[in-house]
Amino acid sequence: MTRYSARLKILLIMTLTVLFSCKQESTAKTEYHADGDLSQEHPKLILTAKGVKAIRARLGSIPIFDRSLEKVKAEVDSEIEKGIDVPIPKDYSGGYTHVTHKRNWFTLQKAGLLYQILDDEKYAKYVKDMLMAYEALYKTLPLHPKTRSYARGKLFWQCLNDANWLVYVSQAYDCIYDYLTQEEREKLETNLFRPFADHISVDSPQFYQRVHNHSTWGNAAVGMIGLVMNDEALIDRALYGIKDLELDANKKDDDGGFLNANGKAGFLANIEEPFSPDGYYNEGPYYQRYAMYPFLIFATGLHNVKPELKIFEYKEGVLLKSINALLNLSDAEGEFFPLNDGQKGMSYYNGALVTAVDVSFHYGDQDPGLLSIAKQQDRVLLDDSGLAVALGIKEGNEKPFAKTSINLSDGSDGKQGGVGILRQDDLELVFKYASQGSSHGHYDKLSFSFYENGEEVIQDYGLVRYVNIEQKGGGNYLKENTTWAKQTIAHNTLIQNERSHFNAKYDIGSQFHSDLNYFSFDPKDIQVVSAAESNAYPGTEMLRTMALIKDEALEKPYVLDIMKVTSDKADQYDLPYYYFGQILQTNFEYKTKEVLKPLGTKNGYQHLYLEATAKARDDNSKFSWFNNNKFYTLTTSTSHKDELLFARIGANDPDFNLRRDPALILRRNDTKNTCFVSVIEAHGRYSPVSESAENSKSSIAELQVIFDNEAYTAVAITTISGTTKIFITSNNNASVDAIHDLSINGSSYSWTGPYYFK
Repeated sequence: MTRYSARLKILLIMTLTVLFSCKQESTAKTEYHADGDLSQEHPKLILTAKGVKAIRARLGSIPIFDRSLEKVKAEVDSEIEKGIDVPIPKDYSGGYTHVTHKRNWFTLQKAGLLYQILDDEKYAKYVKDMLMAYEALYKTLPLHPKTRSYARGKLFWQCLNDANWLVYVSQAYDCIYDYLTQEEREKLETNLFRPFADHISVDSPQFYQRVHNHSTWGNAAVGMIGLVMNDEALIDRALYGIKDLELDANKKDDDGGFLNANGKAGFLANIEEPFSPDGYYNEGPYYQRYAMYPFLIFATGLHNVKPELKIFEYKEGVLLKSINALLNLSDAEGEFFPLNDGQKGMSYYNGALVTAVDVSFHYGDQDPGLLSIAKQQDRVLLDDSGLAVALGIKEGNEKPFAKTSINLSDGSDGKQGGVGILRQDDLELVFKYASQGSSHGHYDKLSFSFYENGEEVIQDYGLVRYVNIEQKGGGNYLKENTTWAKQTIAHNTLIQNERSHFNAKYDIGSQFHSDLNYFSFDPKDIQVVSAAESNAYPGTEMLRTMALIKDEALEKPYVLDIMKVTSDKADQYDLPYYYFGQILQTNFEYKTKEVLKPLGTKNGYQHLYLEATAKARDDNSKFSWFNNNKFYTLTTSTSHKDELLFARIGANDPDFNLRRDPALILRRNDTKNTCFVSVIEAHGRYSPVSESAENSKSSIAELQVIFDNEAYTAVAITTISGTTKIFITSNNNASVDAIHDLSINGSSYSWTGPYYFK
């Protein structure tokens, strides 16, 4: 037994003795709903009275739980030592008052847990004293002085953060509920909690009465405090929205999204609408991660207090299913792919994912793969679900969480496009053919990103925001998020005539989605995703097919990229590849610019410097680069009429809000129907220790489009060893049972299914 384990055992014996002699016992009170139904004793939401008993009985014997408890105790003890600070609100994100109130909500929640687990009255007193300080402050507060938000809070500059506060503080209140006198509870509920819940709901319907991650937090906040107080009116408001309220369907939020276009609202609607049957959340993984905490915490509270709702079975169990989808939307290092507005570096080590993993394991099917993620996270929740995970790890039940190639449908019915992820060895390709993604969506139909062992090879830019860094626009979205990051040219997809998809108009883009042609990952050595987009540019259809192919002739799998364009008129097409690293070699001559000028004047082009230009070759153009001690080569089928543009982000950026990342842009002018075909190879390695390079050159000798019509596109890939493989994709009859026969240059090809490769 470790010294810490022994100390916990001794503390447990002492605190249990106090438990039965303390004047205010934590289990002494039994409450009833207004309708006479018996409710659970407090705590009852996330940490339950039953869970408290089970945790106390095992303290000192469950290592990951004990470590998590020790860390939380140290954090809270440090805050108690500093004293209570409840400043008058005045700052944006990252400012002193914002950070202080945010820290307080975490500390209150943790202190409440410590009171229940350790039965040490100092934690209950701390929570009580701080809540009373908030009661005294809140009843004096007008709206927050910062006016940027479409829905201003009182403690914070936006209602969203007020809702964050109440979700956490509701848990603290639940934990000390029986420590307080009836008079103290009435004071807090009358002057703090009910007015707080009203402000973020009935007083701010533009925030609350919608389907969005913002309103999910609002619904959960109102519902959580309603569950603690046994207030059925608040619980109903949380589940179903504000009764008999209709918002102007044309009004928009700060990000340009409609507040309530379809009239739906409430927690249940926020489960029904954004999640596909596969568990994909339409705003993308970054905001799914953010929304999962209120989704799962309120769902857990409903499960424990109102089991008759069967909330974890709602919409065929999509809440728990979504956690598997979210974990699959991360790279080899656990960082989420930055689809739509997404901050790079956000990962499943975030606290919201600790909640997601623990809740999913405890209330789901006890997937042992989740235990391996929890073990990596090296912490668990201090509640019933955290105990279940800790016991599973202690008993050695974990198995590796298997990330596989997966196609995640988008839309509430699963029929609004999706996201395909191809995985082969250490390589991952992410292909987005989804719906607009609410107001956080980008105009990037059929875009992709590419990773090797968790490192970006071809990047998705993500968002333009320095979250909670006050010096950068108060930690909020910067204007370049609209002028650059959301624009089509910021992504690895096709741009027509230097205009963004749907002219970057949310009103238009939100009406449409791309359509899956096919997704295949059997056999494992060749995995393919193919999708079409026919609305981004009226009169033009794009069909992109991407394959991750493992060939014994090459060191590593390679990407085959086919972008087929059919248009009713001649246009200019740009296809960028946002690579990372240092240029090594090209097989074409390029001319660098002595003076850097923007590539264009609008639609994101104004933010690109043109660094060099080249005329493409008449067969294949090759471009090799070096990054993170690895080598990469892009081989693309071109003609002498094509241009190659070397560009770099950063033009018209006086505040240096944008990263200075490079791009290679393939440009095809005055073209009606065309087909861009490229191969991306990952190959070789460099050792700075031995100063040696291995396999630093491309293994592709030739890439040729040998057939292209409405029905089929065929590509021949020849390696330097002389072997040639033929890939044929079906452009419009891609069912797994379809039988195909095709003659190309005197050779016959027959196959069943959406593609041929041999």
